[in-house]
Amino acid sequence: MGKRTDEILNRLDNAYGTEYICYLNHETPWQLLIAVILSAQCTDARVNIVTKDLFVKYDTLEKFANASLEELEQDIRSTGFYHNKAKNIIACAKALLERHGGEVPRTLEELTALAGVGRKTANVIRGNIYNDPSIVVDTHVKRISKRLGFTKNDDPVKVEMDLMKVLPKDHWILYNIQIITFGRNICFARSPKCSECFLNDICKSKDKR
Repeated sequence: MGKRTDEILNRLDNAYGTEYICYLNHETPWQLLIAVILSAQCTDARVNIVTKDLFVKYDTLEKFANASLEELEQDIRSTGFYHNKAKNIIACAKALLERHGGEVPRTLEELTALAGVGRKTANVIRGNIYNDPSIVVDTHVKRISKRLGFTKNDDPVKVEMDLMKVLPKDHWILYNIQIITFGRNICFARSPKCSECFLNDICKSKDKR
């Protein structure tokens, strides 16, 4: 696996660079946490439109913790699943204030104990805020990792474990950033642009055209 994996990562580095980019706008760790909760089943672009006003209206964790559920639901309505998201955001803000002194915790265990925070969200925080090597498995990463032959699994946790074995640690965070761009521009779920793909000759996908 080693040589081929290196070649894939080199080509991704050449195509997309090695800079850590976060597609969700935020100024503080807790803002990123709320933005990631909002991003479930929603595009980053839509979340950024919503948080532009949201983070002005609720400019402290205390304001989120004390928010009216109904009002917050309306404020985030366009991100979808707003009943659950509003409930989780309020509970999460309260927990950060009561249990963590207003700071976003660092460990996977502490993060996933927060309302609305699963492994994916926790890994986004660990990677973007603390630069802790972590692999974020979203729909792009799962789909493309299977096409590249890095995993045969569908379960995100199993995909994460498979990628940890295959990818060098210095690419764990970067892989997700690069694959999101690759998935949005070339390797679509339907009708991938294989003829334009810089990985075409070493791709193992049965979807190849």
